Amino acid sequence: PYLSDFYSDMKRWSFNLQIYFLHHRFASINSMVANSNRGIVQDRTIYEDAYIFATNLKAMGLMTNRDFINYKSIFDLMESFVKAPDLLIYLRSGIPNLVDQIHKRGRDYESSISIDYLSRLNERYEAWTQTYKKGELLIIDVDNLDFVKNKEDLKTIISKVDDSLSKYSDKKLDDAIKS
Repeated sequence: PYLSDFYSDMKRWSFNLQIYFLHHRFASINSMVANSNRGIVQDRTIYEDAYIFATNLKAMGLMTNRDFINYKSIFDLMESFVKAPDLLIYLRSGIPNLVDQIHKRGRDYESSISIDYLSRLNERYEAWTQTYKKGELLIIDVDNLDFVKNKEDLKTIISKVDDSLSKYSDKKLDDAIKS
């Protein structure tokens, strides 16, 4: 409910938007955990909200320091209740591909997203993935893949995910044997 307002006045709506997303993702993961005895797949994590989006907004001067401190304290509390993902998949994309995907979606409120904003987000994703230690990380470059229209590209991605999950399961089993 905040996206359109946010893209028209980022400074005014940044805190509201980030709190909304943080709450929404926290509630979503809790609901999935409560209602599933199998693996869970989630599109976006609370980590991205805190380490990419909110941090970027603060750095750009679009979120006040007071709001960021408040946001971060809520995130820290919520994070203490959430198990980190066993496997995090990062679909790496360059700016031209991101812009193309945004145009394909055709959402009016996204038409004002600046290249500078996208570039800063991409830089934050790259920095964050270099230091990510909460679980396994799989990085897939998608600039030359069209997994929506091309079944072979989708199979390539599924194969990479399967390989990573297999390695993770083997590592988890080895760790259990060692302890």
